[in-house]
Amino acid sequence: MSTTRTLVCGSIAVDTIMVFPDRFGRHILPERTHMLSVSFHIGDMRREWGGCAGNIAYNLKALGGQPVMLATVGDDGDAYRARFESLGITTEGLRTVPGAFTAQAYIITDLDDNQITAFHPGAMNESHQTHLDDVASVGLAIVGPDGREGMLAHVAELAAAGVPFIFDPGQALPLFSGAELTQMVEAADYVAVNDYEGHLLSERTGLSLTEIAGRVDALIETRGSEGSRIYADGAVIDVPIVPAKAVVDPTGCGDAYRAGLLYGIAEQWSWERTGRLASMLGAIKIASRGGQNHRVNRDELAALYDSHFRQNLW
Repeated sequence: MSTTRTLVCGSIAVDTIMVFPDRFGRHILPERTHMLSVSFHIGDMRREWGGCAGNIAYNLKALGGQPVMLATVGDDGDAYRARFESLGITTEGLRTVPGAFTAQAYIITDLDDNQITAFHPGAMNESHQTHLDDVASVGLAIVGPDGREGMLAHVAELAAAGVPFIFDPGQALPLFSGAELTQMVEAADYVAVNDYEGHLLSERTGLSLTEIAGRVDALIETRGSEGSRIYADGAVIDVPIVPAKAVVDPTGCGDAYRAGLLYGIAEQWSWERTGRLASMLGAIKIASRGGQNHRVNRDELAALYDSHFRQNLW
């Protein structure tokens, strides 16, 4: 069990996921997209707890970590707040923004796995109202996708306080200029991206991944079915995937992976061991729908680690 209080800066959101039992292409006429008016009759619908901060905190707590979220919810956030408390996750850094809704995504998926998404950031846009001083002492942090001003402020506050942190721009990456991204990278101790985000980060900053890695203690790049790659100490460590029991839903897999990174960093593990734990969490998550419905059990993780890597995990 980790005793390091880990600050998780990022979005808190509720995802409404709907399944259209047909194909969008049969109902959208390409020659009429300039005057689009279409309605989809939805079959299945479910609502899931989401947001990168919520997902990371869920996984980190299940590992035995001590997540402390620094995030915003709206007037409708009481149910999410109660959920965190029921899981033993502190809500001391969770701020309610009056007059706003909690961030929400409405996702329609068709039979070909095409998606149409409407996202309302709501309270997330006010994440700059939260500050490092809102919470008690923390020893590690991650700055994940959130409101633009909030991400800039949290990076600056953590760097000024000397708290080591992961910079994880994620889907918020297009919000920043190349100069801003370079500045945030140089303020961070670690950078985490997926392969697409890595290419975009390189394009925006004009720096290769190797050059970015040279400016931080470690650069972590997840690469889907090809596993992940960790650039650290002048070396490149390739981390293999752990086969999943089933491939059901990739939503939240990156967040589960990042929880593994945070736990390993807090425990001062080797990068190889840390990456393997993170990979296992991604495999466990992908076998369940939603970002927070999978079960993380320390004994089962230890057995899985031993079966794949022939070593003790804990």
